[in-house]
Amino acid sequence: MAENEVIVDGEVVRCIGCGAKVQTTDKQALGYTPESALKKGIENGEVYCQRCFRLRHYNEIAPVSLSDDDFLKLLTSISDTDSLIVYVVDIFDVNGSMIPGLHRFVGNNPILLVGNKLDVLPARLKKTKVKDWLRQQANAAGIRPVDVELISAKTNLDVDRLLDQIEKYRQGKDVYVVGVTNVGKSTLINSIVRQSTGIKELITTSRFPGTTLDRIDIPLKDGKLLVDTPGIIQPEQMAHHLVGKELNLVTPQKRIKPKEYQLNPEQTLFFGGVARFDYNAGEGRRGFTVYAENNLFIHRTKLENADDFYTNHVGSFLTPPSEDDKDDFPPLEGHKFKITQKSDLVIEGLGWITVPEGVSVSGWAPTGVSVLIRPAMI
Repeated sequence: MAENEVIVDGEVVRCIGCGAKVQTTDKQALGYTPESALKKGIENGEVYCQRCFRLRHYNEIAPVSLSDDDFLKLLTSISDTDSLIVYVVDIFDVNGSMIPGLHRFVGNNPILLVGNKLDVLPARLKKTKVKDWLRQQANAAGIRPVDVELISAKTNLDVDRLLDQIEKYRQGKDVYVVGVTNVGKSTLINSIVRQSTGIKELITTSRFPGTTLDRIDIPLKDGKLLVDTPGIIQPEQMAHHLVGKELNLVTPQKRIKPKEYQLNPEQTLFFGGVARFDYNAGEGRRGFTVYAENNLFIHRTKLENADDFYTNHVGSFLTPPSEDDKDDFPPLEGHKFKITQKSDLVIEGLGWITVPEGVSVSGWAPTGVSVLIRPAMI
């Protein structure tokens, strides 16, 4: 028996909506129920976890995180279906959004790849280039999508077009929406629900049957299902190292405004305390363009002092992380590159720095977070 399980009359209390074991200690875990709600539920004989309660009464579909093994079991079951897979990734964290082995678990079902957070990309960035980049990254992971779409679930940008594409490719089949946590999958699902059912048709008790631990079944007009699957936890995401306001300072919230920096060799840029960029060597002063959250603090210093500067100021001058969280924040790991053509150095989950040809540079990110080079998008 787990320490946080609720026992009444010798039996484990389970949510009658999804079957999860009810617990009152971890808000992010399955079965969480506030103690006040638990008491009322026991009195009424109907105990719902917070997720099911909000689904039933507010038609809010909250994200659920399962272990890798549980999620892979769900993916394996998808391979036995005849369906369309809508695979949602974060444009700013493509590698962190990749589900390892996805192509092996969905069988012969077609995959429609969806890049979210289109609304924060710089205005000059052409969508065709982003689509090509996403397709290349998917191909490198063994995924061959039938098409690639870009949307903003937050602002509903191009969601109508995505719905048309879903109809085009599903051909009367069920639709499974998959993705890792923090890519905006649940926001997209809620947007689809609003546009597909119309808010006036929603009723107090949930219209969505099958609200089990592993899926939410949303009926489509032709009787088929749109299935929302829980997000798999991907520890390599930048988002897993930050919370609340700290995450908002790192993750782009509005359309990115490029920042130009003229750097001399052996100069460093710190992005708060979460990342770092070094201009190691090159022919004199060169221009570098930063594409990251507009409110993220960026500090320039000398490369020779960078290590000591970070040690002395992370959590105070260099934030996020905060003073309270700096001890739990992973160390920054460096990745060195020699640039032979104009390129973007991408720090997954943060953004990118456009780098001129003929220089040596390094990108630093929390251990496990990807840093990579791609041809310049702009």
